[in-house]
Amino acid sequence: MRPWLALAAMVLLAVSTPASARPHIFTGQFTHPPAHSQVVVMTPDVQLSLLTAAGLPEARQDWSQSGRDNLAWALSQALEAKGHSPSELDPNTAMDGHIGQVIRLNTAVGASILAVDQYGFNLPTHPRNTFNWTLGDGAQELATTYNADYALFITARGSYASSGRVAAMVGLAILGVGISLGGQQAYATLVDLHTGNILWFNMITAAPDEDMRNTAQAQALVARLITDAPL
Repeated sequence: MRPWLALAAMVLLAVSTPASARPHIFTGQFTHPPAHSQVVVMTPDVQLSLLTAAGLPEARQDWSQSGRDNLAWALSQALEAKGHSPSELDPNTAMDGHIGQVIRLNTAVGASILAVDQYGFNLPTHPRNTFNWTLGDGAQELATTYNADYALFITARGSYASSGRVAAMVGLAILGVGISLGGQQAYATLVDLHTGNILWFNMITAAPDEDMRNTAQAQALVARLITDAPL
């Protein structure tokens, strides 16, 4: 894995840091998605864990599944409210051939955006003060196969403190020592499937009342995540 991709992955793993990236919109010319656009909503990539008293993360598949389902539902609701026509696609069913390559490329490009935005990495081929990322012409196959104009991707990572971790935090606080209680972050990309251009990117840190394991709170998280999306 290239250095900036490794560090970008750390951004979503080191979720105790409350930093959020600022929203980015494609700096080239583009038309905002018109009403009734067909949008493929990729099933969110969610990995959640329990943070033990010792500070070790234990993967929780049940939490990850709840977060995945809640975010997918909230995204569809939000897009319908904006007058678009969403359709859900589970990437695990479409990883073969060119479509799978496009999905993997979106993950790699998203990680690169995080590396540049969060760590200030300088990519020689990418001019500063511009947001001009693309998945290339291959994205058109997604448009053709799924009769869609745009694709919306969301990735979320995070941990929640166990009762033992909370107790440890209280005890160590008396000694003046602070420890992490975990946290959650999510980032999203909106892709024009006809050009391959990433029209918009945003990353946020979940607030205490934006627990993606809860349906209503996941809806609040999604609303804030896509507030500035050109939809």
